[in-house]
Amino acid sequence: MPYHEQFRVTPGSQVRLTEVDPTFSGTREKKKTAQQTSEDLQERLKNLQFQLYAEGQRSLLVVLQALDAGGKDGVIRHVIDALNPQGCRVMRFREPTSEELAHDFLWRIEPHMPRRGEAAILNRSHYEDILVGRVRQHLTAKVINERLGFIADFERRLAANGTQILKFFLHISKDEQLRRFGKRLDDPLKQWKISEADYTDRERWDDYQQAYGELLSTTSTAYAPWFIIPADHKWFRNLAISQIIVKTLENMHLQVPTPTVDLDEIRTKYHQQT
Repeated sequence: MPYHEQFRVTPGSQVRLTEVDPTFSGTREKKKTAQQTSEDLQERLKNLQFQLYAEGQRSLLVVLQALDAGGKDGVIRHVIDALNPQGCRVMRFREPTSEELAHDFLWRIEPHMPRRGEAAILNRSHYEDILVGRVRQHLTAKVINERLGFIADFERRLAANGTQILKFFLHISKDEQLRRFGKRLDDPLKQWKISEADYTDRERWDDYQQAYGELLSTTSTAYAPWFIIPADHKWFRNLAISQIIVKTLENMHLQVPTPTVDLDEIRTKYHQQT
C-alpha cells in the first residue's frame, strides 16, 4: 500500500498510538536502496516545487509535530532541503513569548502561511499550545475544544484559498528517544539542545501519547490530513515523508504557464544567426 494511504489518519477514526509500531520500516525496503530512492524523490520534489512556483496559484503547507528528539530537524535537513529557498520558508515555533501570549493563539502562526507558489514548513505548529496545555493542564477542556474549532476553521480557510496541507506526526518509541538523548550528550554540536525538561517530560510519556492520539483523531480531515510516520528508523522516516509529499504534489496536477511571447519569432529574431 502506498505510504500516502498507509499512514494517513482516516477522518473520524480512533487513533491509539500504542497500536502503531514506531520501528516499522516497510516490508521490502532496505536502508541502502531506500536512501537511493529518497535521493531520486528529492530530485522529483525539486521539479515539482518549481512547477508549484511557476504556476503561482496554489501553495503547500507541511506541519511537523513530534515528541522531543522525534526527528523534525532531520526531516527538514534531509527531505525539505531539496526545496529551493526562494520558494520555501521554514519556521520553528518555540515556547510563546509574552508578546505572542498577549494575542489569540493563532496570531503568531498566520504570518508564516505560504503565499501562492510557495511551500512553508512548520517545525512545531498551532497544535503545540493545545498539546502542552492539555498535558500540563494549563488549558481547560472548554478552551481546548474552542481552539480545535478555530484550527478547523483556519485550515479550512487555507485549503479554500488553494493551500495543500500535509501534517506529519513523527512517531518514535520511548527507548529510541532516550537513545537519541544519549547521543546528544556525546555530541558537542548537539549538546546545546539538551534541557532538564527533555527528561522530566518523559514522566508524562503516556499522557502525551494519549493527547496526540486524540488530537490526530479529531483534526485529520480530507483537506488537512495527518500522517503517522514510524520514525525510529530515520532512513525510513525520510523515505515515507518524501513519497507522501511527492505524491501529493503530483496529484495536484500543477500547470506551468504557457509562454506569453511567440517562441518561433524569438528564435528567428535572436537565435537564427548563432
